[in-house]
Amino acid sequence: MRDLAPQVLGVLARRTGDFGAAEDAVQEALLAAAQRWPADGVPDHPRAWLVRTAERRLVDRWRSEAARRDREVRAAREAVEARAEPLGPLGPLEPGTGGGDADDSLVLLFLCCHPVLTPASAIALTLRAVGGLTTAEIAAAFLVPEATMAQRISRAKARIAASGTRFELPTPDERDARLRSVQRVLYLIFNEGYAASAGTAPQRADLTAEAVRLARMLRGALPADPEVSGLLALLLLLDARRPARTDADGAPVPLAEQDRALWDRDLVAEGTGLLDAAIGTGAVGEYQLQAAIAALHDRASRAEDTDWPQILALYGLLETMTGNPVVTVNRALAAAMVDGPEAGLALLDAAADRLPDLHRVDAVRAHLLEMAGDVPGAVEHYRAAARRATNLAHQRDLMSRAARLTATPTREIDP
Repeated sequence: MRDLAPQVLGVLARRTGDFGAAEDAVQEALLAAAQRWPADGVPDHPRAWLVRTAERRLVDRWRSEAARRDREVRAAREAVEARAEPLGPLGPLEPGTGGGDADDSLVLLFLCCHPVLTPASAIALTLRAVGGLTTAEIAAAFLVPEATMAQRISRAKARIAASGTRFELPTPDERDARLRSVQRVLYLIFNEGYAASAGTAPQRADLTAEAVRLARMLRGALPADPEVSGLLALLLLLDARRPARTDADGAPVPLAEQDRALWDRDLVAEGTGLLDAAIGTGAVGEYQLQAAIAALHDRASRAEDTDWPQILALYGLLETMTGNPVVTVNRALAAAMVDGPEAGLALLDAAADRLPDLHRVDAVRAHLLEMAGDVPGAVEHYRAAARRATNLAHQRDLMSRAARLTATPTREIDP
């Protein structure tokens, strides 16, 4: 049903031109399927069943308003019937009925990632409309009340409606900008799952899996776009490490300490294959560069075999391309691995006025100070990072690092 939900919503939104009403009707159809299919069995053509059921929910809603808006309802019903086959009793349907254009899911993804929306709203709407998650599931993922998430989604739909955007793919002139928004939203969904910003678990496999699924869908629609392939490659190469990123107690395990035998080598092979093909086109973008960095880590059989000079060079290119201060933090870490911790600390100091107020900045500085043998400084910044961290697992990990240094200040440092 999660795969079918965006397809069905795409059909109804295109036919009716009313995204909000179509989305509500699809949710009702999914609920009906969840109640009936376990008892009656999955129909031969489940997408057609969902489309027909959702259409009937729309008609029922319009009929319920007949006393107040009789003429408007008749006009709306005529519009639906003009765009679709007549609505009859549910029954066996031929393959293809209740379908729609193959691009409907892609159109829906572009619509949910519209530039008029804030990233938070676009993420919520994408997970609801394209991902098929319930409002309660999305609220739980981001640790906000369900009512708050429902309001966020409602406002997002209202802003799209107010923008006057039609349910169709953007024009070639608009596509590049809109595609960047889509890629950014998918990256943010994955990143929230990869390093959960709140809660007690350091990662959320459900969000990373959903981001990968949507990225696969996007690449399936745009296989010739190298940055779309680069994004999917990046997500696969990072997700391949998931089995080794936490220990038996659920605590985070740093990259250098992970058991690489646990990494999913099928995902690594798929990601590197996509990356090699994308880079071969000659048009290199930020997601391809990030994927290239991830591939260098994943191809190293041991942490000490990592090609840090090449990673440092790629971070330099990425920093020039994006100007993103988070990239600067990562480049500082790579510089420390190549030229020593003092080089990394010098980069952090030079960029101090533009670095984000994130716990990762303090955590990286603490790690570099630990490498340099400055135990008091490392303890101070590990504790500062813990205070800023909003995820309980990360807080505990950072405090434990500070505690270990305090207990054994002269221990040998393992970079």
